Amino acid sequence: MSDKRCGWCLSTPLYQQYHDAEWGRPVTDEQTLFEFLLLEGAQAGLAWITVLNKREHYRKVFDGFDADKIARYTPKKIERLLQDPGIIRNRLKVQAAVKNARATLELRERGSSLAEFLWQFTDGRVLVNRRRSLRDVPATTPESDAMSKALKKAGFSFVGSTIMYAHMQATGMVNDHLLGCPARDECVNAARAQGLL
Repeated sequence: MSDKRCGWCLSTPLYQQYHDAEWGRPVTDEQTLFEFLLLEGAQAGLAWITVLNKREHYRKVFDGFDADKIARYTPKKIERLLQDPGIIRNRLKVQAAVKNARATLELRERGSSLAEFLWQFTDGRVLVNRRRSLRDVPATTPESDAMSKALKKAGFSFVGSTIMYAHMQATGMVNDHLLGCPARDECVNAARAQGLL
């Protein structure tokens, strides 16, 4: 990919790979959406690269981000996780992962899914933005505000509007690749192929 990538990803090869292959690609898979929800919550107050560097270890110790398994974590399991230097050892964030897994299962029990729940805030379509610079990218939007409020009401935590807008960007509910970034058109084409435009 050219050097016209979005400027936020240029500091490391891992960041560039994530930008080029994942960020902004539309995700409708339940488990991947849950993975990003857990990781975005873990990232709160930190740089995303911190989480990205720990992502593979998170996959290992959080059972591949299987919400069914995480929902059954015991206090003993949580204590073991809090001793693991391969994750962000913040008690509230680890507890939120378990709480969010349980809330995800409750959505299913009510006949919905995490994917349906999250994508409703964009009417099941990718919102394609025309940002010229990083300064043009907001921290929150009315859609992320509404998503955050609804998730909190549904029993989720670490789902503030800023976190949820980052989640929307990462999972391609919004396309915030800057104008001129080659990944922008790739994401548009991916959305079109999935019937999300």
